[in-house]
Amino acid sequence: MIQIQTRFREEVPRFEDSLNNLTVSLGREAVFTCVVNDLGSYRVAWLRVDTQTILTIATHVITKNHRIAVNHSDRRVWFLHIHDVRQSDRGWYMCQLNTDPMKSQTAYLDVVVPPDILDYPTSSDQVAREGANVSLRCAAHGVPTPTVVWRKEAGDILPASNFTDTQNTSVSGSVVHLVKVSRLHMGAYLCIASNGVPPSVSKRVMLVVHFPPIMTIQNQLVGAMEGDTVFLDCHSEAYPKSINYWTINDQIISQTDKRFEITATERGYEVDMKLKIKKVGRSTFGTYSCISKNSLGDTDGTIKLYSLSGKFEEMQYNEVDFEETPDVSELEALKRSMAVRNTFHNIILLIAVLAIS
Repeated sequence: MIQIQTRFREEVPRFEDSLNNLTVSLGREAVFTCVVNDLGSYRVAWLRVDTQTILTIATHVITKNHRIAVNHSDRRVWFLHIHDVRQSDRGWYMCQLNTDPMKSQTAYLDVVVPPDILDYPTSSDQVAREGANVSLRCAAHGVPTPTVVWRKEAGDILPASNFTDTQNTSVSGSVVHLVKVSRLHMGAYLCIASNGVPPSVSKRVMLVVHFPPIMTIQNQLVGAMEGDTVFLDCHSEAYPKSINYWTINDQIISQTDKRFEITATERGYEVDMKLKIKKVGRSTFGTYSCISKNSLGDTDGTIKLYSLSGKFEEMQYNEVDFEETPDVSELEALKRSMAVRNTFHNIILLIAVLAIS
């Protein structure tokens, strides 16, 4: 009798290992593993605890969910497969034996979702006038909740206060506030969302800053000898893109004018304007203007080209614009020329007086 009881106890099935919790990405497959020793004539069932739904009994799928499957290895290791996992599959699952009393193990299925950036209310490309305030927003969802970081695509320092890193090239948070934007703020910004579930995602937001043209000139007074080749340079900044041209003595210089060669090098909102005077002569001395215009305004810069040949009698001393800082050599030459003329005039006057007397 004792031997019979011992044999009966040995035939009662038992779980060898605990049922492990699972974390599975959305759309992947979840597989629970239940190891049972000495199953004998007993059966293994899989249940969904949350909804009290019987999923499988032995090798038969009971539920109408076509994504559920069951198989085993030698009736010892039992597998519950959940294909194409959805968020609604998140919850508790049970491996149950129909013993008396019933034996069971439970485990939790967590479904994680890679981040996604919502088109709304995430900012689209922005256009702002220089000096305005701009806020860029990024809305992301996923499980767990994603973190959002803003970077400038070119790797520039971000003009904000809540930096994420010591290089000041990233800002954490779904919103980045740009105060009194300038042309330096212009460019592409990246909103990057991540939650530890690959892949991370990003969205590119372009910020365009509009401003009227400004002109910068290195040398406003240029001297040259007749026959020289001279280059005049202006630097323009404007957005929207500006129309740029040159004038000489208030007359527009045509691209077909063989005395000159006009070139312009563009770098974003910057333009380097260059005028080549192929051969300096009487017709090329005078006042040059580089002019830049866009829909927000216009500006110009002035460059005076004067002769170094000594023929300053052709220039009047009062023609020099003292609001600008002229070249010292030009002023000195003009003063000497005027002194010579005054001395010559005084000699003629003295001869005339002596002749009369």
